[in-house]
Amino acid sequence: MLFHNGNFFLNGGFVRGAMRVTEGRIAAVGETVEALPGEDVRDLEGQTVVPGFLDVHTHGAYGVDVNHASAEDFETVCRFVATQGVTGWLCSVLTDTKEQTLHEIAEYRKWKTLPHKGARLLGIHLEGPFLAVSRKGAMPEHLLCTPDLELIREYQEAAGGEIRYITLAPELPGATEMIPALRDMGIEVSLGHSDADYVTSVRAIQNGARSATHTGNAMRLLHQHEPALFGAVLEHDAVYCEIICDGRHLHPGTVRLILKAKGYEKAVAITDSIMAAGLPDGDYKLGVNDIVVKDGDAQLKDGGGRAGSTLTAATALRNLSAWTGASLSQLLKLFTENPAKLLRLEQDYGVLTPGAYADFVVLDKELHVLHTFVGGGECVPPEKS
Repeated sequence: MLFHNGNFFLNGGFVRGAMRVTEGRIAAVGETVEALPGEDVRDLEGQTVVPGFLDVHTHGAYGVDVNHASAEDFETVCRFVATQGVTGWLCSVLTDTKEQTLHEIAEYRKWKTLPHKGARLLGIHLEGPFLAVSRKGAMPEHLLCTPDLELIREYQEAAGGEIRYITLAPELPGATEMIPALRDMGIEVSLGHSDADYVTSVRAIQNGARSATHTGNAMRLLHQHEPALFGAVLEHDAVYCEIICDGRHLHPGTVRLILKAKGYEKAVAITDSIMAAGLPDGDYKLGVNDIVVKDGDAQLKDGGGRAGSTLTAATALRNLSAWTGASLSQLLKLFTENPAKLLRLEQDYGVLTPGAYADFVVLDKELHVLHTFVGGGECVPPEKS
């Protein structure tokens, strides 16, 4: 199929032209791509075409909690997030029992056998269980534990090698030392839910940690005499910083400060969404936790504080545009290239270049999602919840 008369994001700018899709991948894109005899052609009517968004940290949406999801539930999330411009995501498994974690890994693998009409589920993110009690946030304290490499080996074997990302607290005994082994398993390491000091944080970065989980939240913050984890991840160029741009987890000024420190090349926009995303206020679950959502703000029902978000990727993009005044070309990196590079998937995802998967989004002038395509096929919204 040829998608023509679009304004395509290509090589850091926008080019008016066409894009050919063959067998689910981009075969050609640019100003000079012309229709072939008998080729199906879709007119994009001059709209903006960008790579599909990648969300590396989400606990669910549209009535589905990742920790309790069936394979079919995962497909529901895939279809919902596609309406928000996401073409690839990681299911973030909150700290849970070994049995429940293995169950969700098995459901993820079942999802891979289903017919798909939404975003790609690219793998698994383990948020825990090696996290600090003092910065547990919504993590169930009785399930947090000290680092156990063999446990993660068991999880990774069960997942067929598709655990791609893990959040851990580097100050826990053996945590920093296990980072190279985790990366050898194909798992990128993010630092979070941590009370780590600066020296410990730097040591973890030097050992291969490449990201900070929801930067500025559930971590020791910067002090002029002790930069701590927050200061270390802002300082070190190797580290990507996840940011939740809902206006609740981070003040817009803090977002701008992080972008000043990291540049637009080392920030990754995430939603950290829970099952309430896309649904009204009310009572929900996040793993073992009871959650109440009021005015779109998700809080632990027992008064323990904020618990994930109801944010969508499309809303995050519009928020960032309003808060920073940055160009769409700059902001897109946070949703496309950067998460792809963090997960080492940049050859296939996050770009509109020949050889990459034809996963793309059509936006209007106000940055609302008009259409989302995965492998060149248009995504289908979920049935109403």
